[in-house]
Amino acid sequence: METQELTHYKALVAKLPLLKKEIGKVIVGQEDAINEILISLLAGGHCLLEGVPGLAKTLMVKTMSEALHMSFKRVQFTPDLMPGDIVGTEILEEDHDTGKKFFKFNQGPIFANVVLADEINRTPPKTQAALLEAMQEKSVTYAGTNYALPNPFLIIATQNPIEQSGTYPLPEAQLDRFLLYIKLSYPSEQEELDVLKNTTGFTSMEINRILTDIDIIQLQKLTRQVHISDDQISFINRLVRATRPDGSPSNYVKQWCDWGAGPRAGQALVLCAKARAVLNERFSVIPEDIHTLAYPILRHRISMNFRAEAENITSDHVIGDLIKNLK
Repeated sequence: METQELTHYKALVAKLPLLKKEIGKVIVGQEDAINEILISLLAGGHCLLEGVPGLAKTLMVKTMSEALHMSFKRVQFTPDLMPGDIVGTEILEEDHDTGKKFFKFNQGPIFANVVLADEINRTPPKTQAALLEAMQEKSVTYAGTNYALPNPFLIIATQNPIEQSGTYPLPEAQLDRFLLYIKLSYPSEQEELDVLKNTTGFTSMEINRILTDIDIIQLQKLTRQVHISDDQISFINRLVRATRPDGSPSNYVKQWCDWGAGPRAGQALVLCAKARAVLNERFSVIPEDIHTLAYPILRHRISMNFRAEAENITSDHVIGDLIKNLK
């Protein structure tokens, strides 16, 4: 990397703490969730956000898109939502000069840099599947024509862990398309006190635009250039393979898991570890990057058996055991 290019990248990376500070003007706490959403953006993937109502999931995503100077669209998923409500639809128009009629494609809310799919599990699989091509190919096909989506492109889907009656759980194939599965926790007592003080008056925070879409594209390119050692890649490979009951060295996995993560999990962990290094203004991966991100990357890619559910053993328990004991 040339000196001038390196200086440019360092200037961009130095803006990342400012970006988190801008988001922190509105969002109190939830630092881990904010970091993981930004990691997903830098790695060029999508994330699934789970938390009980009232934890500012929508506000968090909207604030981030404002600080990034990127277009933002929100789709509220409901049982009667149709694929065309997300992707778009054709309408019949008339050319006023010639009088000829033609179909014109009206782009849906998927055509934005940041798309918030709110309560994605409230809509049937047919509509959920409308996101699959967009997530994987970053384009949509309608009536045989392919339409490219904006770049950068990030889908953040939310789901509620309670009130599961009348919901449609995401199929495993679609879950695997999400780079990270982020779980939001309740704020601490002091953080909740700050929320009460800051959100019940007339004061409103102005969000400054820190990075542009072009800056994010350059940071995504930088992320792929971050150094990761062969030993670290080997550890990631062994960690992912150890989640599979057949041949796993862990009795914990054999006892509690039906099946484990596929190769996409290893790719995700390498990329996200690099992205976390960039977010922390480093140009090489450290073990902490891998250990921290193993949870949001693997938790939705490991299937627990009925016995584990009865004993309240989660995939996070399995991941923790593997990290602790895998040499």
